[in-house]
Amino acid sequence: MLKQVTTGIVIVLASCMDLCAAPCDQFAQGNRFYEQRAYDSAIFVYRQLVSEGLESAPLYFNLGNAYFKSGDLGQAVLCYLRAKRLDPADPDIKANLEFARQYTSVQMEGVRLNPVSSLFESIVEPYRLSMLAWISSGFFILLFCFLIVRFGFAVRGVLTRAGIWLMFLLLLSASLLTTVKYDHDFLTQRGVIVAEECVVRTGPSEQADKELDASPGLIVEILAESGDFYNVLFENKRRGWVRKDLLAAV
Repeated sequence: MLKQVTTGIVIVLASCMDLCAAPCDQFAQGNRFYEQRAYDSAIFVYRQLVSEGLESAPLYFNLGNAYFKSGDLGQAVLCYLRAKRLDPADPDIKANLEFARQYTSVQMEGVRLNPVSSLFESIVEPYRLSMLAWISSGFFILLFCFLIVRFGFAVRGVLTRAGIWLMFLLLLSASLLTTVKYDHDFLTQRGVIVAEECVVRTGPSEQADKELDASPGLIVEILAESGDFYNVLFENKRRGWVRKDLLAAV
């Protein structure tokens, strides 16, 4: 019986290793295509991995590089943003994203209407939401421990009171930063213009007046939707309506 169970475990482990090896082999194949400058083939392999449910910063990063080399700026920026969401601290992702955005034919410099909000967003940008959440939880536990010492064991020293106030302030700060990160990365829906030609209109209709011409690679905030159109906000704070098939959500 033990031999049969052991054999079964070996078979299960071998199957799991095969399942894990398959995506790795596909990823390596995509990398080989990229090195051979067969960018369309690399894109096909990378996209196949994404369609199978695999998500990782290196995958989106390499896919973005392949799109950029093939001349598809919109999809390149989109993939870099997805990679950055998964690994916000990676300097290569940030550098390639900034480099790619320099090639957009229409440049829209951002207008910072709220400097305080912009400051908080710049602070949390390099960190994952999960990391900030763990830090907040750690400060909460430490605050709880100090409260137990103060009220459970009746320790009323200066260090105890200082520790309570310090943990409270740190918890408040960490919670605020966690909220900012969650709002910026998940509550605020962003998209990228991926079409070569994109007319931004004043209303959700093809008959509406033209507001401006957008170009692939521009990042927008999706405010609302109506039928086949998204109401979007550009980084220079201009608004308009864009057909849904002309942009892709991050």
